[in-house]
Amino acid sequence: METLLHKRNLYIDKVRPFIDKPVIKVITGMRRTGKSCLLKLIIEEMQISENSKLYINKESLDYDFIQDYGELHRHVKKYFSAVEGKKYLFVDEIQEIEGWEKAVTSLFNAGDYDIYITGSNAHLLSSEIATLIAGRYIEIPVYSLSFEEFLMFRQKKQEKGHEEFLTYLWAGGFPAIHHFDFNREVVYQYINSIYDTILLKDVIRRNNVRNVTLLENITRYLFQNIGNIFTAKKVSDYLKSQKLKIGVDTVQKYISYLMSTFAVYKVPRFDIKGKRLLELHEKYYLGDIALRNALFGYREGDISGLLENIVFLELKRRGYDVHIGKLGEREIDFIAEKEHRKIYVQVAYLLSSQETIEREFSALRSVRDNYQKYVISMDSVFGKDIEGIHRINLVDFLLNPDI
Repeated sequence: METLLHKRNLYIDKVRPFIDKPVIKVITGMRRTGKSCLLKLIIEEMQISENSKLYINKESLDYDFIQDYGELHRHVKKYFSAVEGKKYLFVDEIQEIEGWEKAVTSLFNAGDYDIYITGSNAHLLSSEIATLIAGRYIEIPVYSLSFEEFLMFRQKKQEKGHEEFLTYLWAGGFPAIHHFDFNREVVYQYINSIYDTILLKDVIRRNNVRNVTLLENITRYLFQNIGNIFTAKKVSDYLKSQKLKIGVDTVQKYISYLMSTFAVYKVPRFDIKGKRLLELHEKYYLGDIALRNALFGYREGDISGLLENIVFLELKRRGYDVHIGKLGEREIDFIAEKEHRKIYVQVAYLLSSQETIEREFSALRSVRDNYQKYVISMDSVFGKDIEGIHRINLVDFLLNPDI
């Protein structure tokens, strides 16, 4: 599947400054988003001699004998026993090794190991583990393909962006789909296999989930409601209406399992006036919209939520912390912040009426600060900005990394 390696410079550029530096490089992200390929690209770029590097892929049966930190430590020490000088260790899907952090910390403390690990579990750097390797690691989150990367994988020029976006909208950004013909049935069959793996291996097996039917129902509810505000109680009430008795605590627990796989992201609301995070009525987005499309089919009637999801992921790729904005009764789709930069973003399908324009712009006009504000839509013709609020086409936004 991963014989053709496309350069994903967005992530290589983030790793490069830390090569040969005394920090553990932790690459995280959902399954099949290209973490293994990224490791291989890093190894290729570093041009390390064969005897100085060890690549362990825990999805390969060749390394099935490494089940815990003791076996990992022994194997690494034995492999490098005759090697002097710098040694390079790469471990793919390290969460499959029980207590891995003990071995990694021990090797790191030896001083002559440069360590790179990947994981598809958000708890990989839980508070306990983070304490053990505190100050000794940097995390590089990897997401599915951005639209700019999608064009590169499709070998299309950016001038084809508006035309190709319709394909991206139904196909999503899993890298391996580019090995297949772009046939919806074929692509969705592959993506459904990813969905099954995430559910079976990363949720059910890892968390000993017994009520699989309940998990599937909660997952389907989340996927159908991307971009909608709701609570665990609302999910519980819906399931009860479907004759499934389920408490709020169980719903929250199952949602947290899904979030741990990076397949689902919770985005809390931020009260702009009160300057505080709100604990209820959050939104959820997916690690890739194709997960939803493959499960339910692509439906144009759901386009508003899909566009929001695409913009959310793009903001995350660009390094923003993202919240939903609340200002009185008004809602702002995204408040995005990084370092000393903040932007406000509204996402709409089409600004097809004066009423729609007023709805999207009025919330941003109510924010009394000087940070940049954007209304992003699929409209192709724009007039001047309105009261300092920038209007921008969605494809142009996705292909402009400076925002």
